Amino acid sequence: MRITPYVAYAKKNFLGRSAYRVDHFLGILSTCLQFFIFYEIYRALYGDAETIDGITMSMVTTNFIISMGLGMVFRPNDFFLPGKIWDGSISTELLRPISFKGRMIAENVGDSAFNLIFKFIPVFLIAFFTTGIHSPAGIFNVALFIISAVLGYGVLWSISFAVQMTAFWLINIWSIVTIKNVFINVLSGSMIPLWFMPEWIGGVLKYTPFSSIYFTPVQIYLGQLGTAEIVYKCFIQIVWIVMIYLIGDFLWNKGQKKLIVQGG
Repeated sequence: MRITPYVAYAKKNFLGRSAYRVDHFLGILSTCLQFFIFYEIYRALYGDAETIDGITMSMVTTNFIISMGLGMVFRPNDFFLPGKIWDGSISTELLRPISFKGRMIAENVGDSAFNLIFKFIPVFLIAFFTTGIHSPAGIFNVALFIISAVLGYGVLWSISFAVQMTAFWLINIWSIVTIKNVFINVLSGSMIPLWFMPEWIGGVLKYTPFSSIYFTPVQIYLGQLGTAEIVYKCFIQIVWIVMIYLIGDFLWNKGQKKLIVQGG
């Protein structure tokens, strides 16, 4: 498989995002406001207490900024395929001499690179110098955090990919995407740190892909996991990526035979 076309698609998306400077600054402002709202809510809940159930305010703050930051960086386009089906361009897209799925990944990588450089890093630095977020547990943890974060993105992208494939049958998948986003926001620890979830919910979440998206990288960043646990958690992330992607790929192969073009 030739890499050059996919690099070109990633570069095109990166440069395309760079053209909208006002949107870029508003995105940073929106994320900062969202973060500080959550920060003030939890600071009020903590009051004078230093810890709640062994969880410090700085740990909660770190969870928010990393989860929100990664959510901002790793944001797959859930309507990439449905959009092509709606306007009928999928019929010509499938004739291109490149992988459609490869193009999906390449364009998402371009978006993610832009969000990482121009959104995540500025917001992280603002939060780091204005609130009491934890420094990483060590250089080794930073390296493992990056690996786990990339794998978390793989889980997130695979879920988005599988959901998009249902567009071959449903055409309009807005409601499914909304439900998917609600599950991810709540059960990944992005909105409510999983430390505060009831024990039985934590037991259930171990058998879902949601905690692998954001919470595993956060735990590694904070140094809450030993080496063996990190290897196990990363292995689980890989397993979820493979399993969910295979489901999406199955739907992709079946869906092309069911394709109905309404636009064009």
